[in-house]
Amino acid sequence: MNAVQSVDSVALLPAYLAAGTAVLVLITDLLLARPRATIVVAALGALGTAVGAAVVGAGGERQTFCVGADCSWIFGGRAALVGAVVALLTLGVLGLSVPALRAGRSPVGEYCFLLACSMTGGVVLGAAGDLITLIVALETLTLPLYVLVGLRRGSLASAEAAVTFFVVSVVATTVTLLGAALLYAVTGGLHLDRLGALLAERPELRDLPLTTAAVALVLIGLAFKVAAVPFHAWAPATYDGAPLPVAAYLSTASKLGGVVALLAVVQRALPAEQTGPVLALLAVLTMTVGNLVALRQRRTVRLLAWSSVAQAGYILAPLGALALAAGRTGEARDAAYAAAVAYTVFFVVLELAAFAAVTALRPAGADGGTLDDLRGAARRHPWRGAALGLALVGLAGLPPGLAGLFAKVTVVRALLDGGAAWLALVVAVNAVIGLAYYLRVTATLWAPTATPAPASTLPGGAAAVPVVGVVAVVLAVATVATVVLGVAPQLVLDLAAR
Repeated sequence: MNAVQSVDSVALLPAYLAAGTAVLVLITDLLLARPRATIVVAALGALGTAVGAAVVGAGGERQTFCVGADCSWIFGGRAALVGAVVALLTLGVLGLSVPALRAGRSPVGEYCFLLACSMTGGVVLGAAGDLITLIVALETLTLPLYVLVGLRRGSLASAEAAVTFFVVSVVATTVTLLGAALLYAVTGGLHLDRLGALLAERPELRDLPLTTAAVALVLIGLAFKVAAVPFHAWAPATYDGAPLPVAAYLSTASKLGGVVALLAVVQRALPAEQTGPVLALLAVLTMTVGNLVALRQRRTVRLLAWSSVAQAGYILAPLGALALAAGRTGEARDAAYAAAVAYTVFFVVLELAAFAAVTALRPAGADGGTLDDLRGAARRHPWRGAALGLALVGLAGLPPGLAGLFAKVTVVRALLDGGAAWLALVVAVNAVIGLAYYLRVTATLWAPTATPAPASTLPGGAAAVPVVGVVAVVLAVATVATVVLGVAPQLVLDLAAR
């Protein structure tokens, strides 16, 4: 067998662009030492990565690093969607970070470099064809976030959040690696498609206790990454202690990466008979606990964090249909996978819009504050308050937030097609519970205040800081994206199904 492999550089172009962005940011900061130039290079690199992913994905599926029929890099429509979304989320978070970076609250070069490195992991993750590439890409996405969470100077809460996130993530990664090692011990393979084929062709392998342990460990490790209950405790404290833009990245790009990794192993490698019941249980626990605890939150970011936990339950719900024979038919499985990816894309866009609006309503470098700080915000800042209200209504799944409405309809339809009507009912009940806190916060935005705040102040009495142009642009683009996705949701569904 020829030991020299041909490498398809076109298929690798999005990864080249993302990694090149990180290197260029480091060089620019070293040679020019001008924060504005560093930010511009990072922004152009993220935009170029998104365009590159879209262009390569439009040309059909491309594979490289192959041994026989097994390939470690498979870049198709779904990988292009993931790569483009991660790059655009990075660009948006970078825009939200501009006020804090200008204020000197974080070192610009290190901040942009770490963000670009994390973006590289997200881009690679979507195209991973084996367990090694998958886990390394997931850690490349996550590792820079440990530092970004604690990068806010002089903040004890930020340092505590970073330590919590680091410890939990290390444990999760160790568990995942142990599961992958056990799978290799059972099958002798690491490529996802080969693992799936071996476990499907040889039922005796699926019955081994070692296989059951391996599947459980992999699922548990990846459940930490998506903050699924009961592996969620790190998320609220980490989100609340992190700078607002980093919390936005954790809730969007990091969540997307965890879902993509989990979906890759469930769809292509692990037996549905074993993963289906576990995922159904995780979905029910995650959406129920997330929504119930969110009802009691009084801090804005903690509420969004618990909301994000609940949303992870909705994302996992279609995969729970694999627990039933009707949900394991080819058509039902394809619908479930597409629904999970589509819901994730809808969610991350709405979540980014929500964080962008909160950032625009708070002073530069401040945390998210409390819900009382948002009282009457839409009266003082109409368009910013309206953008936050639209994002919250969309997350609740109500019109005019059509993106969120179509996302929940997509999940329910996939569950009904898979014969999991009971799980669809749980989703519907939890969606109603979620209305209580989403609508409560939305109503608070327009609620009258006891003493009208002067135009020179922001909620909570903090001194007003005019919305920086870049933050305003990010908020406007995210809001427009939620509207566009609500009007044309089929575009996302078609890409997710590829």
